[in-house]
Amino acid sequence: MVIKAVVLDIGSVLEIVDDTVFPGPAEARLGLASGSVSAAADFDGDPGLGELSEDDVRAHWQRRLGLDDEQAAELMADYWRWYVGTLDQPLVDWFAAVRGRGIKAAILSNSGPGAREAERHWGFEAMTDDIVYSHEVGLGKPDPAIYALTASRLGVEPHEIAFLDDVPANVDAARAAGWHAVLHEDTGRSIAELERLIAGAG
Repeated sequence: MVIKAVVLDIGSVLEIVDDTVFPGPAEARLGLASGSVSAAADFDGDPGLGELSEDDVRAHWQRRLGLDDEQAAELMADYWRWYVGTLDQPLVDWFAAVRGRGIKAAILSNSGPGAREAERHWGFEAMTDDIVYSHEVGLGKPDPAIYALTASRLGVEPHEIAFLDDVPANVDAARAAGWHAVLHEDTGRSIAELERLIAGAG
């Protein structure tokens, strides 16, 4: 077995997401009932598949929650602060060094419109050969088609990919697609497991 590409998820993998950041504080500050933001996420289309733009999402929340323009801007700022989280620096450092070992590096993310722009400051594009965002390609994990698309874009065979994701269904789907997939629960263990795969012990 030869691993030619390492593919990682972003949210709750490369980024540490703190669910206390959103939506609770925004609801409290804006005088909204607890749970109202989630209840208002009944979008007419799937933002994660590119069926809505970021402006569409903002307008929907503004209308459903009865917010003025300034309040809607505050809500979206809180949303993006939550979305991008903070970096899991040890994992990011390991990932950033992968290409120096002759292995392709890529990201496969179920994403929302605006994610590429919001996450650009982390430098993910500079450390990868490709980033596959679901909202840009109209496909999302665990759809088998997005795994096939990612492998094709990287120019590798499915069995040549090592993948890390924090969602069991996404890991299961990757394995069904022929990838070597690891469920992310602990950074140290994830790095060790990916190293084991790269070493050909999978």
